[in-house]
Amino acid sequence: MTFDLIVIGGGPAGCAVAITAARHGVKVLLLERGHFPRHKVCGEFVSSESLELLQNLLAPNHHQLIARAPRIARSSIFLDGAELDAKIAPAAASITRFDLDSALWQSAIVTGVDARGDCQVQAVEGTGPFKVVGGGSAVEGRAVINATGRWSNLTSPATRCCASNSKDHWIGIKAHFREASPSASPSVDLYFFEGGYCGVQPITNPQNGFGTVVNACAMVQAEAATSLQEVFCAHPALRERSSRWTPLIDPVTTSPLVFHPPELVHRGMLQAGDTATFVDPFIGDGISLALRGSAMAANCLVPFFRSQCSLEQAASEYCNSYQSELAPVFRASSKLRHMLRWPGVVRKPVLSLLQRAPVVTNLLVKMTR
Repeated sequence: MTFDLIVIGGGPAGCAVAITAARHGVKVLLLERGHFPRHKVCGEFVSSESLELLQNLLAPNHHQLIARAPRIARSSIFLDGAELDAKIAPAAASITRFDLDSALWQSAIVTGVDARGDCQVQAVEGTGPFKVVGGGSAVEGRAVINATGRWSNLTSPATRCCASNSKDHWIGIKAHFREASPSASPSVDLYFFEGGYCGVQPITNPQNGFGTVVNACAMVQAEAATSLQEVFCAHPALRERSSRWTPLIDPVTTSPLVFHPPELVHRGMLQAGDTATFVDPFIGDGISLALRGSAMAANCLVPFFRSQCSLEQAASEYCNSYQSELAPVFRASSKLRHMLRWPGVVRKPVLSLLQRAPVVTNLLVKMTR
């Protein structure tokens, strides 16, 4: 079988590509190695910058997913005994990946995408047209987008090299808990400690007599912790707060978490979402960047499918647009990550300044959007 576009990976990035392209009349095949619904390690924070795009991507019968989502209007950072507060304006939404990924997958099918789950891609041959091999069969496509995430059998040698040369082994861990006494004003709370951090935010609105459900998602060095209980014990305030939680799902984990410069094209394939590059999770913009970057990739390919440019020209346009519109977020988040890892004697005076000047803290938040 031959398709205009084959998208590998059915998460938010892959579905955003598939839906956007299909609405332009492109014949799209979407391949996902797993099936939905399922939990994924994620902060489950959707910034306001992408809520309109998400609304447009979802089929009408899934719009309530956004309407009923808790709104997060502030953030609190707990570090070195200090607490920094920042406004999130406009407010973000809290949507679980369990619900979001399934809704986007179903929306892709409604849009006319040929979506196939439980399909592991073994190889991609050629540089245009492409042959995608998986499940004992092969399909051909004029273009391929790799949206398989941070790590897969399609990960490039350059990214694998970054992982092997990294001194830090980062892992991600998440689970949902019931919190009997949620705060009056929903916020995303970031608890930093030596070797990592944990973000906590409500994923349901408060219910009479039942409190709320929170998502606890940590990014931590393997030497510092390998379980959520170890993470909770690494920060006094988080240890106290979590002692009153009731677990609702088994923890899920992922690794390796590798930071590397954006790699937007590999062997002729456009790369989208975390495949392109991995943003610092504490920024809370991973889902937003995945949706925006993937829609961008699809729109850049449309002229190619209409024989108005070559695949190489479409890829070049994608690279230029990405570097102009999205790359500044990654540079800003990288600078903040390095600042948070300064020695305590250097970091504490900076934190003291930020406490006295909340306008600066709000500016730092805006830099990552």
